[in-house]
Amino acid sequence: MRNKDTISIQLVREALLHSCAPGSATDEVLHKVGMDPGLLAVADARVPALVYARMWRLLARRMDDEFFGMDPRKLRSGSLAFMCRTAMAQPTLAQGLEVVLGFLSLMLERLPAQLVRQQSLAEIVLQEPGQHPARGFTYFTYWMIVHGVACWLAGRRIPILAIELRCAAPDYCEDYQVMFSENLRFERPRTRMIFAADCLDAPIRRNAQELKRFLAEAPANILVKYRDPQSLASQIKQALRRLHAAQWPETPAMAQSLCMSASTLRRRLADEGQTYQGLKDSVRKELAIAWLAEPEHSFADIALRLGFADTSSFYKAFRKWSGTNPGHYRGLILGSS
Repeated sequence: MRNKDTISIQLVREALLHSCAPGSATDEVLHKVGMDPGLLAVADARVPALVYARMWRLLARRMDDEFFGMDPRKLRSGSLAFMCRTAMAQPTLAQGLEVVLGFLSLMLERLPAQLVRQQSLAEIVLQEPGQHPARGFTYFTYWMIVHGVACWLAGRRIPILAIELRCAAPDYCEDYQVMFSENLRFERPRTRMIFAADCLDAPIRRNAQELKRFLAEAPANILVKYRDPQSLASQIKQALRRLHAAQWPETPAMAQSLCMSASTLRRRLADEGQTYQGLKDSVRKELAIAWLAEPEHSFADIALRLGFADTSSFYKAFRKWSGTNPGHYRGLILGSS
Protein backbone atom coordinates (compact mmCIF):
# COMPACT_ATOMS: atom_id res chain seq x y z
CA MET A 1 0.00 0.00 0.00
CA ARG A 2 1.55 3.27 -1.11
CA ASN A 3 1.55 6.37 1.10
CA LYS A 4 -0.95 8.10 -1.17
CA ASP A 5 -3.46 5.34 -0.34
CA THR A 6 -3.15 5.82 3.42
CA ILE A 7 -4.64 7.91 6.23
CA SER A 8 -2.81 9.24 9.27
CA ILE A 9 -3.33 7.40 12.56
CA GLN A 10 -4.22 10.84 13.94
CA LEU A 11 -7.51 10.70 12.04
CA VAL A 12 -8.17 7.21 13.37
CA ARG A 13 -7.80 8.51 16.94
CA GLU A 14 -10.13 11.42 16.15
CA ALA A 15 -12.77 9.11 14.70
CA LEU A 16 -12.67 6.91 17.81
CA LEU A 17 -12.77 9.78 20.31
CA HIS A 18 -16.55 10.10 20.72
CA SER A 19 -17.69 7.01 18.87
CA CYS A 20 -16.04 4.18 20.78
CA ALA A 21 -15.11 3.59 24.43
CA PRO A 22 -11.34 3.26 24.95
CA GLY A 23 -9.84 -0.07 25.89
CA SER A 24 -11.33 -3.39 24.87
CA ALA A 25 -14.18 -1.83 22.85
CA THR A 26 -11.69 0.11 20.71
CA ASP A 27 -9.43 -2.94 20.33
CA GLU A 28 -12.40 -5.02 19.16
CA VAL A 29 -13.36 -2.46 16.51
CA LEU A 30 -9.79 -2.18 15.21
CA HIS A 31 -9.33 -5.94 15.07
CA LYS A 32 -12.60 -6.30 13.14
CA VAL A 33 -11.43 -3.87 10.45
CA GLY A 34 -7.95 -5.37 10.25
CA MET A 35 -5.99 -2.73 12.16
CA ASP A 36 -3.43 -3.41 14.90
CA PRO A 37 -4.50 -1.45 18.04
CA GLY A 38 -0.80 -0.94 18.80
CA LEU A 39 -0.65 1.53 15.91
CA LEU A 40 -2.60 4.06 18.00
CA ALA A 41 0.57 4.63 20.03
CA VAL A 42 2.77 5.21 16.96
CA ALA A 43 2.81 8.95 16.25
CA ASP A 44 3.58 8.79 12.53
CA ALA A 45 1.73 5.57 11.67
CA ARG A 46 -0.51 5.43 8.62
CA VAL A 47 -3.28 2.97 7.78
CA PRO A 48 -4.78 1.99 4.42
CA ALA A 49 -7.61 4.29 3.35
CA LEU A 50 -9.82 1.26 2.76
CA VAL A 51 -9.30 0.13 6.37
CA TYR A 52 -10.20 3.61 7.63
CA ALA A 53 -13.35 3.45 5.48
CA ARG A 54 -14.27 0.04 6.94
CA MET A 55 -13.86 1.48 10.43
CA TRP A 56 -16.15 4.41 9.52
CA ARG A 57 -18.85 2.02 8.27
CA LEU A 58 -18.56 -0.28 11.30
CA LEU A 59 -18.82 2.61 13.76
CA ALA A 60 -21.78 4.04 11.83
CA ARG A 61 -23.63 0.72 12.05
CA ARG A 62 -22.89 0.24 15.74
CA MET A 63 -23.96 3.75 16.70
CA ASP A 64 -26.60 4.19 14.00
CA ASP A 65 -24.77 7.44 13.27
CA GLU A 66 -22.79 8.30 10.14
CA PHE A 67 -21.24 11.34 11.87
CA PHE A 68 -19.15 9.63 14.60
CA GLY A 69 -21.43 10.79 17.42
CA MET A 70 -20.25 14.39 17.06
CA ASP A 71 -23.67 16.08 17.09
CA PRO A 72 -26.51 15.82 19.65
CA ARG A 73 -28.67 14.46 16.85
CA LYS A 74 -27.62 11.35 15.00
CA LEU A 75 -26.96 11.25 11.29
CA ARG A 76 -28.71 7.91 11.16
CA SER A 77 -27.58 5.03 8.97
CA GLY A 78 -28.98 5.51 5.48
CA SER A 79 -28.73 9.31 5.63
CA LEU A 80 -26.01 9.48 2.99
CA ALA A 81 -28.02 7.26 0.65
CA PHE A 82 -31.23 9.29 1.09
CA MET A 83 -29.36 12.58 0.66
CA CYS A 84 -27.63 11.47 -2.55
CA ARG A 85 -30.82 9.98 -4.02
CA THR A 86 -32.70 13.22 -3.46
CA ALA A 87 -29.89 15.51 -4.63
CA MET A 88 -29.23 13.60 -7.87
CA ALA A 89 -32.81 14.30 -8.98
CA GLN A 90 -31.97 18.02 -9.24
CA PRO A 91 -30.92 19.54 -12.58
CA THR A 92 -27.78 21.41 -11.47
CA LEU A 93 -25.14 21.19 -8.78
CA ALA A 94 -26.42 24.41 -7.20
CA GLN A 95 -29.84 22.84 -6.62
CA GLY A 96 -28.32 19.54 -5.60
CA LEU A 97 -26.14 21.26 -3.02
CA GLU A 98 -29.16 23.13 -1.66
CA VAL A 99 -30.79 19.74 -1.07
CA VAL A 100 -27.64 18.34 0.60
CA LEU A 101 -27.19 21.33 2.89
CA GLY A 102 -30.89 21.51 3.72
CA PHE A 103 -30.95 17.84 4.66
CA LEU A 104 -27.84 18.08 6.84
CA SER A 105 -29.18 21.24 8.49
CA LEU A 106 -32.32 19.34 9.48
CA MET A 107 -30.45 16.27 10.68
CA LEU A 108 -27.60 17.95 12.59
CA GLU A 109 -28.37 20.38 15.39
CA ARG A 110 -25.08 22.29 15.51
CA LEU A 111 -24.15 22.63 11.84
CA PRO A 112 -26.84 24.49 9.89
CA ALA A 113 -25.43 25.65 6.55
CA GLN A 114 -26.16 28.04 3.72
CA LEU A 115 -24.94 28.21 0.13
CA VAL A 116 -24.08 31.78 -0.91
CA ARG A 117 -23.16 32.88 -4.44
CA GLN A 118 -21.27 36.16 -4.79
CA GLN A 119 -20.48 36.94 -8.41
CA SER A 120 -17.73 34.53 -9.46
CA LEU A 121 -17.23 33.00 -6.01
CA ALA A 122 -19.42 30.70 -3.95
CA GLU A 123 -19.21 29.76 -0.30
CA ILE A 124 -20.87 27.28 2.01
CA VAL A 125 -21.19 28.93 5.41
CA LEU A 126 -21.91 27.11 8.65
CA GLN A 127 -24.29 29.20 10.76
CA GLU A 128 -23.41 27.70 14.11
CA PRO A 129 -25.75 28.55 16.97
CA GLY A 130 -23.27 28.14 19.85
CA GLN A 131 -20.49 30.40 21.03
CA HIS A 132 -17.94 27.61 21.23
CA PRO A 133 -16.58 26.16 17.97
CA ALA A 134 -16.57 22.45 17.25
CA ARG A 135 -13.29 20.57 17.10
CA GLY A 136 -11.43 20.50 13.82
CA PHE A 137 -12.26 16.87 13.06
CA THR A 138 -15.99 17.65 13.26
CA TYR A 139 -15.70 20.39 10.66
CA PHE A 140 -13.47 18.39 8.38
CA THR A 141 -15.77 15.35 8.52
CA TYR A 142 -18.65 17.62 7.52
CA TRP A 143 -16.64 19.07 4.62
CA MET A 144 -15.57 15.58 3.58
CA ILE A 145 -19.20 14.53 3.22
CA VAL A 146 -20.40 17.72 1.52
CA HIS A 147 -17.45 18.10 -0.83
CA GLY A 148 -17.32 14.39 -1.66
CA VAL A 149 -21.02 14.27 -2.56
CA ALA A 150 -20.75 17.52 -4.54
CA CYS A 151 -17.87 16.13 -6.61
CA TRP A 152 -19.82 12.95 -7.29
CA LEU A 153 -22.92 14.88 -8.33
CA ALA A 154 -20.87 17.07 -10.69
CA GLY A 155 -18.85 14.15 -12.04
CA ARG A 156 -15.55 15.94 -11.40
CA ARG A 157 -13.39 17.26 -8.59
CA ILE A 158 -14.39 20.74 -7.42
CA PRO A 159 -11.26 22.73 -6.46
CA ILE A 160 -11.50 24.41 -3.06
CA LEU A 161 -9.94 27.86 -2.90
CA ALA A 162 -9.98 28.15 0.88
CA ILE A 163 -11.49 26.77 4.06
CA GLU A 164 -11.86 28.97 7.13
CA LEU A 165 -12.68 27.50 10.54
CA ARG A 166 -13.73 28.96 13.88
CA CYS A 167 -11.64 26.47 15.84
CA ALA A 168 -7.95 26.71 16.63
CA ALA A 169 -5.59 24.74 14.44
CA PRO A 170 -5.49 21.09 15.56
CA ASP A 171 -2.19 19.43 16.33
CA TYR A 172 -2.34 17.65 12.99
CA CYS A 173 -3.34 19.27 9.66
CA GLU A 174 -1.33 17.52 6.94
CA ASP A 175 -4.02 15.16 5.61
CA TYR A 176 -6.62 17.92 5.87
CA GLN A 177 -4.52 20.16 3.62
CA VAL A 178 -4.24 17.35 1.07
CA MET A 179 -7.93 16.45 1.23
CA PHE A 180 -9.21 19.99 0.89
CA SER A 181 -6.83 22.90 0.34
CA GLU A 182 -3.40 24.15 1.33
CA ASN A 183 -5.21 27.33 2.36
CA LEU A 184 -6.72 26.43 5.74
CA ARG A 185 -7.27 29.38 8.09
CA PHE A 186 -8.15 28.88 11.74
CA GLU A 187 -9.71 30.99 14.50
CA ARG A 188 -11.82 32.87 11.96
CA PRO A 189 -15.23 34.50 12.66
CA ARG A 190 -17.07 31.91 10.52
CA THR A 191 -16.56 28.41 9.26
CA ARG A 192 -16.88 28.30 5.49
CA MET A 193 -15.62 26.69 2.29
CA ILE A 194 -14.93 28.89 -0.76
CA PHE A 195 -14.85 27.74 -4.39
CA ALA A 196 -15.48 29.07 -7.91
CA ALA A 197 -19.16 29.77 -8.50
CA ASP A 198 -19.18 28.42 -12.06
CA CYS A 199 -19.02 24.91 -10.58
CA LEU A 200 -22.61 25.43 -9.43
CA ASP A 201 -23.84 25.48 -13.02
CA ALA A 202 -22.62 21.93 -13.67
CA PRO A 203 -25.49 19.63 -14.71
CA ILE A 204 -26.24 16.55 -12.61
CA ARG A 205 -26.48 13.40 -14.71
CA ARG A 206 -26.50 10.45 -12.36
CA ASN A 207 -28.56 7.26 -12.49
CA ALA A 208 -29.62 4.59 -10.02
CA GLN A 209 -26.81 2.22 -11.00
CA GLU A 210 -24.17 4.92 -10.42
CA LEU A 211 -25.72 5.75 -7.06
CA LYS A 212 -25.59 2.11 -6.03
CA ARG A 213 -21.91 1.89 -6.97
CA PHE A 214 -21.09 5.18 -5.20
CA LEU A 215 -22.77 4.08 -1.98
CA ALA A 216 -21.13 0.64 -2.10
CA GLU A 217 -17.69 2.30 -2.22
CA ALA A 218 -18.42 5.08 0.30
CA PRO A 219 -16.73 6.52 2.27
CA ALA A 220 -13.47 5.28 0.72
CA ASN A 221 -14.33 7.08 -2.51
CA ILE A 222 -14.59 10.48 -0.79
CA LEU A 223 -11.31 10.13 1.09
CA VAL A 224 -8.98 12.09 -1.17
CA LYS A 225 -5.77 10.16 -1.56
CA TYR A 226 -2.83 11.24 0.55
CA ARG A 227 0.17 12.58 -1.34
CA ASP A 228 3.56 11.26 -0.32
CA PRO A 229 5.51 14.15 1.26
CA GLN A 230 8.70 12.48 -0.01
CA SER A 231 7.51 12.52 -3.63
CA LEU A 232 9.55 14.51 -6.13
CA ALA A 233 6.67 16.96 -6.66
CA SER A 234 6.45 17.66 -2.92
CA GLN A 235 10.22 18.15 -2.67
CA ILE A 236 10.17 20.63 -5.54
CA LYS A 237 7.25 22.59 -4.09
CA GLN A 238 9.04 22.82 -0.74
CA ALA A 239 12.17 24.11 -2.50
CA LEU A 240 10.15 26.73 -4.42
CA ARG A 241 8.46 27.96 -1.24
CA ARG A 242 11.86 28.70 0.29
CA LEU A 243 12.81 31.06 -2.57
CA HIS A 244 11.51 34.35 -3.91
CA ALA A 245 9.69 33.64 -7.17
CA ALA A 246 12.23 35.70 -9.10
CA GLN A 247 14.88 33.18 -7.96
CA TRP A 248 13.01 30.05 -9.04
CA PRO A 249 15.39 28.00 -11.19
CA GLU A 250 14.65 26.71 -14.66
CA THR A 251 14.25 22.97 -15.16
CA PRO A 252 17.97 22.13 -15.71
CA ALA A 253 19.05 24.05 -12.59
CA MET A 254 16.32 22.50 -10.44
CA ALA A 255 17.28 19.05 -11.72
CA GLN A 256 20.96 19.71 -10.92
CA SER A 257 20.05 20.76 -7.36
CA LEU A 258 18.29 17.41 -6.98
CA CYS A 259 21.28 15.49 -8.42
CA MET A 260 19.53 14.31 -11.58
CA SER A 261 19.32 15.23 -15.24
CA ALA A 262 16.56 17.47 -16.63
CA SER A 263 15.14 14.54 -18.63
CA THR A 264 15.02 12.37 -15.49
CA LEU A 265 13.23 15.15 -13.57
CA ARG A 266 10.62 15.49 -16.33
CA ARG A 267 10.12 11.73 -16.52
CA ARG A 268 9.74 11.29 -12.76
CA LEU A 269 7.30 14.19 -12.54
CA ALA A 270 5.32 12.71 -15.44
CA ASP A 271 5.15 9.42 -13.51
CA GLU A 272 3.52 11.41 -10.67
CA GLY A 273 1.14 13.16 -13.07
CA GLN A 274 2.95 16.51 -12.67
CA THR A 275 4.99 19.04 -14.65
CA TYR A 276 7.54 21.54 -13.37
CA GLN A 277 5.55 24.48 -14.75
CA GLY A 278 2.39 23.10 -13.14
CA LEU A 279 4.15 22.91 -9.76
CA LYS A 280 5.33 26.53 -10.08
CA ASP A 281 1.78 27.64 -10.91
CA SER A 282 0.45 25.64 -7.95
CA VAL A 283 2.86 27.32 -5.51
CA ARG A 284 2.08 30.76 -6.98
CA LYS A 285 -1.63 30.15 -6.50
CA GLU A 286 -1.13 28.88 -2.95
CA LEU A 287 0.96 31.92 -2.00
CA ALA A 288 -1.38 34.37 -3.72
CA ILE A 289 -4.42 33.06 -1.84
CA ALA A 290 -2.56 33.26 1.46
CA TRP A 291 -1.27 36.80 0.87
CA LEU A 292 -4.65 38.10 -0.33
CA ALA A 293 -6.00 37.25 3.11
CA GLU A 294 -3.47 39.65 4.63
CA PRO A 295 -4.58 43.25 3.93
CA GLU A 296 -1.11 44.73 4.49
CA HIS A 297 0.00 43.23 1.15
CA SER A 298 -1.00 45.36 -1.85
CA PHE A 299 -1.82 43.74 -5.19
CA ALA A 300 1.35 45.25 -6.66
CA ASP A 301 3.40 43.79 -3.80
CA ILE A 302 1.87 40.34 -4.28
CA ALA A 303 2.47 40.49 -8.05
CA LEU A 304 6.12 41.40 -7.44
CA ARG A 305 6.58 38.66 -4.82
CA LEU A 306 5.15 36.09 -7.22
CA GLY A 307 7.46 37.11 -10.04
CA PHE A 308 4.89 38.71 -12.35
CA ALA A 309 5.97 41.51 -14.65
CA ASP A 310 3.11 43.73 -13.51
CA THR A 311 -0.16 43.76 -11.59
CA SER A 312 -2.29 43.12 -14.68
CA SER A 313 -0.40 39.88 -15.36
CA PHE A 314 -1.11 38.80 -11.80
CA TYR A 315 -4.81 39.64 -12.23
CA LYS A 316 -4.97 37.56 -15.41
CA ALA A 317 -3.26 34.57 -13.80
CA PHE A 318 -5.37 34.70 -10.65
CA ARG A 319 -8.58 34.80 -12.68
CA LYS A 320 -7.37 31.73 -14.58
CA TRP A 321 -6.61 29.91 -11.30
CA SER A 322 -9.73 30.82 -9.36
CA GLY A 323 -12.36 32.13 -11.75
CA THR A 324 -12.41 35.53 -10.04
CA ASN A 325 -10.26 38.64 -9.70
CA PRO A 326 -8.01 39.24 -6.67
CA GLY A 327 -10.08 42.19 -5.44
CA HIS A 328 -13.29 40.20 -5.28
CA TYR A 329 -11.54 37.31 -3.58
CA ARG A 330 -9.92 39.59 -1.01
CA GLY A 331 -13.26 41.29 -0.36
CA LEU A 332 -14.93 37.97 0.37
CA ILE A 333 -12.11 36.71 2.57
CA LEU A 334 -11.91 39.93 4.57
CA GLY A 335 -15.68 40.23 4.85
CA SER A 336 -16.10 43.45 2.92
CA SER A 337 -18.17 41.96 0.10
